[in-house]
Amino acid sequence: MVSFSRCFVVLALAVLGSASSGDRAHIYQNCVSICHAQRCVSPSTSLPLFLRLTQWTCTDDCKYGCMHTITDKAVEAGLQVEQYYGKWPFWRLFGMQEPASVAFSLLNLWFHAQGARQILSQVPSKHPMKLYYLVWAFISVNAWTWSSIFHTRDLPFTEKLDYLSAAMAILFALYYTVLRFYHLYPLVQGCTQNAAISQQWRKPLYLAWSSACTIIYIAHVSYLTLPPRFDYSYNILFNLSLGLIHNFLWLAYSLPASFSVLRRFPFRPKSYRPKFASKAAVFVLLTTAATALELFDFPPWGRIIDAHSLWHLSTAPIVKFWYDFLIEDALDDGWRDQRM
Repeated sequence: MVSFSRCFVVLALAVLGSASSGDRAHIYQNCVSICHAQRCVSPSTSLPLFLRLTQWTCTDDCKYGCMHTITDKAVEAGLQVEQYYGKWPFWRLFGMQEPASVAFSLLNLWFHAQGARQILSQVPSKHPMKLYYLVWAFISVNAWTWSSIFHTRDLPFTEKLDYLSAAMAILFALYYTVLRFYHLYPLVQGCTQNAAISQQWRKPLYLAWSSACTIIYIAHVSYLTLPPRFDYSYNILFNLSLGLIHNFLWLAYSLPASFSVLRRFPFRPKSYRPKFASKAAVFVLLTTAATALELFDFPPWGRIIDAHSLWHLSTAPIVKFWYDFLIEDALDDGWRDQRM
């Protein structure tokens, strides 16, 4: 097998340092062209099984090898490490492009699965929010599954499923939050009537809000999948807008009793505020701080850990914190009149 160092075309390192993007640099393009001509034209060329299983092609393997060969030269010369196709150079592991992000995505998945188990075992079956919390947990498990798949192999279909699954999780979090705060949830059989909102208006408002969220998500998916080009800017704004509204509502939940703008519990006055309400504000601060990691992008440490993977790592304990809070909220005396 031809080594990638032999594909490296000796050019001035200044060219490497001034390239706006690694994959657009001539030194990289020449390296890939030579590698492809030497390795990929023969039908006998075969990649290891784990690369074939993760859908690496010979050309992909050339790109990977040239990327690291050039990065090695840049590091030796003390030059800036470049990104390639919008990503930093990572060492792959068993075909996984970003093994740290894969591992931390799976860690988030595990915490959501554990959260679902907590909801099942600790929240009473007659609690009106139990079903919605469980559905959100399963949607989140799906989202982190696709996150791990996407970070294993960045392909057009894995990218879209990662982004669309994440959007579903964010939208459903906002959906159940509105149901929770405005007490629009249908009553579970055996519960007494919810005193927070008139029975006459609950069902129409519930159907209207459910229909609106369904239409919004269908429109979102259609817009991102039907055009020939994926609109990354719109996708970011969509998720950011939903997340901000969600966080704003939970901040309102955590306000002091004297500034209450929401009736937190259906059978308690608006002024009723449990001691743990401030945890909602802590959650918002933690998620904001974790997201800020994305703003401090840097070349990966050891070509393994970057800001994005650290973001995934930081969200895992926040997931545990959030499920504990939801359960504490669900078990509060403010729900007790429903005879759960």
